[in-house]
Amino acid sequence: MTSYYISILKKISVYKAFNYLKLLSGFYYSRLINKPKQFGLPFSISVEPTTSCNLRCPQCPSGLREFTRPTGMLEPAFFEKTIVQLKKHLHSLTFYFQGEPYLNPDFLKMVHIANQNKIYTITSTNAHYLTEENAINTIKSKLDKLIISVDGVTQEVYEQYRIGGNVNKVIEGTKEILKQKKRLKSKLPHVVWQFVVFKPNEHQISAVKKLGKELGVDEVKIKTAQIYDFENGHNLIPETEEYSRYRKTEEGNYVIKNKLLNQCWRMWQGCVITWDGKIVPCCFDKDAKFKLGNLKQQLFKDVWFSDEYNNFRRSILKGRDQIDICNNCTEGTKVWA
Repeated sequence: MTSYYISILKKISVYKAFNYLKLLSGFYYSRLINKPKQFGLPFSISVEPTTSCNLRCPQCPSGLREFTRPTGMLEPAFFEKTIVQLKKHLHSLTFYFQGEPYLNPDFLKMVHIANQNKIYTITSTNAHYLTEENAINTIKSKLDKLIISVDGVTQEVYEQYRIGGNVNKVIEGTKEILKQKKRLKSKLPHVVWQFVVFKPNEHQISAVKKLGKELGVDEVKIKTAQIYDFENGHNLIPETEEYSRYRKTEEGNYVIKNKLLNQCWRMWQGCVITWDGKIVPCCFDKDAKFKLGNLKQQLFKDVWFSDEYNNFRRSILKGRDQIDICNNCTEGTKVWA
């Protein structure tokens, strides 16, 4: 884990640290006066390599093929122009929004570009494309953190959510990336097995921790699942309340456990950029319903400090429960990088 934290710290400059303090001050000052004030530029963002995916997961617009926006691939030339605008203040970049990143043939080229510009890089994958060649190129790209989705340790359980997937490919892909790390004497990427808890797989939590340890992944992360239309219950909601975002009321319906406060750190510290250049407020806006700008037509700073963006921040401070993408969110109140 030491190398993991070192890789994070290595990407922090004096300017980036100062910018982060400006973001914090803007966030807390905005809450104090109940009006949006933005003093800094994003510390972390997500970019979308592609909307395409090989799986058909039932709680994912990409898996369901139900996007109301165009599908496509992020282009390296556009990505590089974007990085030029962001590199001075940006610490971390997550190559994921919707879709499977490795389906973009230029994905690892863009990871390399980000790392050349001293940006901490993360991606999330279903690991079906971690071939020997891709594993080697992933390490050579200097990707800092690789999150592998593994929502079951047997095919019978895994395929109940990861429809069209093969758990053996996930395990073999994990083995391949770990083998190449060792062969190339690389401490990176930090490999995380991410297990999203649903009712069909909750009995395998101990098993996934055990298998992850046996394989030698750096971390096994247990994560609660976002469920659409949860109010009347759903066959994917776990029975173990500890692993559910929702609780059952006396009336028999379901509500989110966390109180929805009129604040959201994400609106101050980062955003999402879609494959075709749209800027949206966060990863819960999967269909880019709240488009705040377009980098193919505008400069990032002009969008970030625009009246439109501040109006959206104002709506968060006034009544977050009135914004549909916020009504299934459990993370927006936390302050993190």
